[in-house]
Amino acid sequence: MALTPSSTDEVLVEQRDNIAIITLNRPDRLNAISRPMLNELSVKMVEANKDPDIRCIILTGSGKGFCAGLDLIDVGQGGIGSGSGGENRPRTLFDLRDAPINVMWSLDTPVICALNGAAAGYGMDITLLCDIRIAAESAKMAAVTAKRNVVPESGGTWLLPRLIGWAKAAELYYRARVLGAQECLEIGLVNTIVPDDKLMETALEWAQEIADNAPLAVQTTKRMMRMGLEESYDTSVDHLMVHLAGMFASEDFKEGVQAFIERRKPKFTGR
Repeated sequence: MALTPSSTDEVLVEQRDNIAIITLNRPDRLNAISRPMLNELSVKMVEANKDPDIRCIILTGSGKGFCAGLDLIDVGQGGIGSGSGGENRPRTLFDLRDAPINVMWSLDTPVICALNGAAAGYGMDITLLCDIRIAAESAKMAAVTAKRNVVPESGGTWLLPRLIGWAKAAELYYRARVLGAQECLEIGLVNTIVPDDKLMETALEWAQEIADNAPLAVQTTKRMMRMGLEESYDTSVDHLMVHLAGMFASEDFKEGVQAFIERRKPKFTGR
């Protein structure tokens, strides 16, 4: 299978072997999220997750910024999630099932964020939803929602305390802090920092290492980690054993054992 072309040039999609690269592409607006971008980002994430040939997704931005958040001009004009705007706008049900923030949380395919610049508001929340964050030296995280009289509506208040602890998350949000790449690394918000011109090279290296492993094992591990946030220890172990029984019967398990015996690199098929 191959990923289909994007329906908008504001989201670019590229496939390199078993890796999908999704790029936010509004560099003139620091990749602020428009309505077409919201829709297409969800569509492409779901498509990549369903494609058995895709074993890792890289999410990045074009130009100097990763994502400046939701396009406030679009919001102000009734664009994102608000119909036509104005007093006569019809009331709609609050439904975020197809929003990128919920779609990304439910993915089993690993997602690497190649953080190429500033991530603010919605953009910061998207980075937190990625499994791994590789930051360029010029990258920043901007927890500045309190300066706009809004809240981290896209999962940030749930994710950030779990990633760095309550007190540090409170400091960032209440003070509306902007963190450079080095401070992000020190508090555990990013996995590593690389020179700007090495960002995609490093992201692709990490993605390839993931793609070389058994996809069923990687994806099941991610799902169990996600579910484990809300499960008891006993329940989590029980779920793991159920999955493990099926994996022992798979072709990839046999290949992994045979490759170990023959001292060679395994060739996993996902079956």
